[in-house]
Amino acid sequence: MYQSGYISLLKNGELEKRVKKLKSMLTNCTLCPHECKVNRLDGEKGYCQTLDKAVLSSAMPHFGEEKELVGLNGSGTLFFSYCNLKCLFCQNYEISHCGEGHEISTEKLADIMLYLQEKGCHNINLVSPSHIVPQIVEAIFISAKKGLNIPIIYNTNGYDSIDTLKLLDGIIDIYMPDIKFANDEAAWKYLRVKNYFENARNAVKEMYRQVGELKTDDRNIAYRGLLIRHLVLPQNLAETEKIMDFIAKELSPNIYVNIMAQYYPAYKAYSYEELNKRISEKEYLNAIKSAKQAGLKNYKTSI
Repeated sequence: MYQSGYISLLKNGELEKRVKKLKSMLTNCTLCPHECKVNRLDGEKGYCQTLDKAVLSSAMPHFGEEKELVGLNGSGTLFFSYCNLKCLFCQNYEISHCGEGHEISTEKLADIMLYLQEKGCHNINLVSPSHIVPQIVEAIFISAKKGLNIPIIYNTNGYDSIDTLKLLDGIIDIYMPDIKFANDEAAWKYLRVKNYFENARNAVKEMYRQVGELKTDDRNIAYRGLLIRHLVLPQNLAETEKIMDFIAKELSPNIYVNIMAQYYPAYKAYSYEELNKRISEKEYLNAIKSAKQAGLKNYKTSI
């Protein structure tokens, strides 16, 4: 029977060491590639606008994720507010840009994790975690001492720091990055960050090194591994074929890839003619074709 790595780290004292190391990083924050170097413990805000406490929008058993995560009882999903990207087409901008939610202590966050486990959720699903890794890991530490034992999912936009990810090695069971763009110029225009694809590629490689390909149990519920999401954009703005080539050639042709078709104009997309439309059937079929041509064997589609 699978045992989450953070339980072993708790027993040998390593998990507590990681908590202390990560919390110390808040005084000169370099948790994500922005490396704002602000002192978040002293009231200084950087790109993510978050201080020493996580801001939580909602927490619930969620049934809208991939079936391998949802199972019968749902994925125990925590939606965190703010983000380290500024996507102009964000479909949850009230949370990610405006910070809709409330500050929460690590103790309360730990209690919520335990509650979701008691509800029968198959995992703890951390949505937009990159800027609050210290708070999350401390909450895992507290809750693990009280009996948390289900897998942890790191549900990220892909703009993650290698140094921070290395401190998550053995703590995170399932990494679920969304690779958004293969072109750094387009990423700057639409996400407002520099070197997005370079950072995302390196981050996803580190995630793959830690957990490997997605593994499921006899109920087809995932317990460890890498699951990549990619949202198809109008006019192939994301250069999907380059993303599929990267996954197949630099990771593995067996990586689970969810090719998503649910783009619609949101937030500031209406200001950009190329974003102010849904994708066509042809555009989505071309995205699927690019996955096939890259040699991917385990991609999922919306049709």
